[in-house]
Amino acid sequence: MAFRLTPHERGFYPLFTRAAENIVVAADELAKLVAAEPGARPEIARRVKDAENAGDELTHEIMVKLNKVFVTPFDREDIYRLASSLDDVCDAIEEAADRIVLYRLGPLPPGVDAQVDVLQRAAARTVLAMPGLEKMAQLQEYWIDVNSLENEADEIYHRVLAGILSPAEPITDPAAVLEAIKLKEVVDTLEEAADAFETVANTVESIAVKEA
Repeated sequence: MAFRLTPHERGFYPLFTRAAENIVVAADELAKLVAAEPGARPEIARRVKDAENAGDELTHEIMVKLNKVFVTPFDREDIYRLASSLDDVCDAIEEAADRIVLYRLGPLPPGVDAQVDVLQRAAARTVLAMPGLEKMAQLQEYWIDVNSLENEADEIYHRVLAGILSPAEPITDPAAVLEAIKLKEVVDTLEEAADAFETVANTVESIAVKEA
C-alpha cells in the first residue's frame, strides 16, 4: 500500500460496508417477492423501495463527506465511482421489484429465481469484501468470485430470455405478446443488477491496483 505522510479520513470504510449490507437487504427482499404470490408482492416491493431509499441516503452521506474532508483514503474519483456503483446495484434491484408489481405479472418464468439467487450471492460476497478496503487485504478473490457470478448470471439470463422469446409454441395472442415484453424487461433489469455488481468488483480491483 502506498505510504502516506498525512493521516486520512477513515470514515468512508464503514459507509461502504453499510451500503453493501443494505444491498443484501434489498436482494433478500427481492427473493421473497419473486417467490411470493402476486397479491403479496406490493408490500414486499415497498420494503425493497425502503432499502433503495436507504442506499440513496448512504450515497449522499458519502458524497457529503467527500466534499468536506481534505485527505481521503484513496482517490476521490474512485470513492465517487465506488459509491455510485453500489447505488446502481440497489437501483436495479428496486427497479426489477417495481416492474414485477407495476406490470401485475403472474407466475414468473423458470430461471428468474436463479437470477435473483445469483444477485443474493453477489451481495453476500460484496458485503464481506468491503471491510478489506481499509487494508486492501484479500480483495483479489472477491473480484474473481463476482466476475464468475456475473458469468453465471449471463448464462441464466440467456436461457430465461430464450424461453420468453422463443417458446415451444408460437405466441399469437396480443395479450401474451405484451406479457412476454413485460417479462423481458424484468429479466433485463435483473441482468443489469448482475452487471452492476461486476462494476463494483471492477472498481475495487482498480482501487487495489492503484494502492498496491
